[in-house]
Amino acid sequence: MTALSPLIRTVLPTDLDRCFAIETLAYEGDEAATREKIATRIATWPEGFIVAEVDGGVAGFINAGATFEVQMADEAFKELIGHDPAGSEVVIMSVVVHPDFQGQGLSRHLLQAFIARMSELGKARIHLMCKERHVPLYQRFGFHYVQASASVHGGMAWHEMVRAL
Repeated sequence: MTALSPLIRTVLPTDLDRCFAIETLAYEGDEAATREKIATRIATWPEGFIVAEVDGGVAGFINAGATFEVQMADEAFKELIGHDPAGSEVVIMSVVVHPDFQGQGLSRHLLQAFIARMSELGKARIHLMCKERHVPLYQRFGFHYVQASASVHGGMAWHEMVRAL
């Protein structure tokens, strides 16, 4: 497959259903965010929610919240409880590409754009949790492995990573 050149843009409220559909397809079991959580993320901090648009439709996205104090295993933060747009620490909640578009460079475009946007916003660090198989992907984008997470979100094992900006 050839690499795509998506339009990377800020999420719009009209993207909700497509983002929820992608989240549901890309994540296993109950690790996917609910439609309500995605709606809250769109409404609360659209600056931290970017989408990759291909041929006029959303093909993937990254969403996050900001805070001054990171507690990676905090489930309430996934609903942006404790979010402060002025916070220096960014916590990514989803990096998702629709299965039809995986392997075509969309996650690279999304991550590069997200890192640049958070840097422009003056944030200090980006934090995330991922499955073990994704650790090398994030390391290629300057994230450093922190530790195995105490979180058991979705009944999965997670690994904490961080990238300074």
